[in-house]
Amino acid sequence: MAPEQITPVELPDPRYEYGADDFVFVELAEAMSFTANFKAMAITQQVAQQEIDGVVENCPGNASYMLRIDPEIIHPDDLIARLQTIESEIDLEEYEWETRVIDVPVLFEDPWTHETLMEFRDRHQDPDGTDLEYSAQLNGFDSVAAFLEAFVGAPHMVTMVGFVPGLPWCFQMVPRSEQLEVPKYVEPRTDTPSRAVGFGGAFSVIYPVQGAGGYQLYGRTPVEVLDVDQELPDFAESIVFPNPGDILNYRAIDRAEYDAIREEVEAGTYEYTYDRVEFSPDEFFADPHAYNDQLVEGIR
Repeated sequence: MAPEQITPVELPDPRYEYGADDFVFVELAEAMSFTANFKAMAITQQVAQQEIDGVVENCPGNASYMLRIDPEIIHPDDLIARLQTIESEIDLEEYEWETRVIDVPVLFEDPWTHETLMEFRDRHQDPDGTDLEYSAQLNGFDSVAAFLEAFVGAPHMVTMVGFVPGLPWCFQMVPRSEQLEVPKYVEPRTDTPSRAVGFGGAFSVIYPVQGAGGYQLYGRTPVEVLDVDQELPDFAESIVFPNPGDILNYRAIDRAEYDAIREEVEAGTYEYTYDRVEFSPDEFFADPHAYNDQLVEGIR
C-alpha cells in the first residue's frame, strides 16, 4: 500500500502591512496549513540568520509573521523589499531546518485539571461529561483511551508561541483526514492550572501559568515551558523553552512518574529529554507517518 501523503497547499501572494511605525505584518494565507506555517518559519529563520539591521523582534505565526523594527534604522518599505526577495528564494521542497524533538510527559486525567473542568461544567457544551469524554465522542472514538491513543500517536509541531508568554501552539503532524478537532468552551473558564495540556480547534497547548482559559483540558505535565527566573538548566538562554519549529512528543505517564519528575523540577535539576534533528518539509509531506516515526526514534 502506498504511503499516505500530504499535498502542499498553493499559497496566494503574501500581503504586507504596516503596524504603526515599528511593525511589519505579513500574511501568507488566510487559513492555517502546514505549507503556510512552514513558509512562515522558513522566512523568519532566514531573517534571523541574515541579521537584518533594524529588525528588533521576529515572531512567526500560524500562517503569518510579524517583525518589530527600529524605523530610524530601516524603513518598512526597505524591509518589505528584503522580505519579498527572501520569500521568492525559499523552496520548501529543498528547505530544511535544525530543530528539536522534545519528550513531553503528561499525566492524563489528572486530579488538578479534572477538578477545574468539573467546576466549570456550566460553561461547557457537555455539562454531564468530561472534556475528554466530549472530545472522544465528537471525533468518533468509542472511548477516552482510544482518543488519547490518537492524541499521543503522532507528534505535535510548535507552530507559534504567544497569547500569554511561553504558551506553545502545536499542530499534530498528521494528514487532514486524521486531525483531531474540538471547539473551545462555550464560555471561558476563569481558572486553569499551570502546565495544563489543553486542546482547542486543531491545536494542543501547554498553559505556562495559572489563569483563564477556554481549551478542553486533558491532563497536566510536570515540566515547565516558562521559567522567568531561569533556574532550570534548559532555560539558561531564554525564559521560554519551546520554540516555533520544535516538535513535541506527548507521552502518557502515571502519577508516580509525574511526582518523580516534579521533584526534579522543583529541585532545579530537571533537564528535558530531546533530540536535535534536521526537519525536511518535503520528506514529511511525502510520508508523514514514516517520517514521524523516524523523528521520534531518538527520544524513545
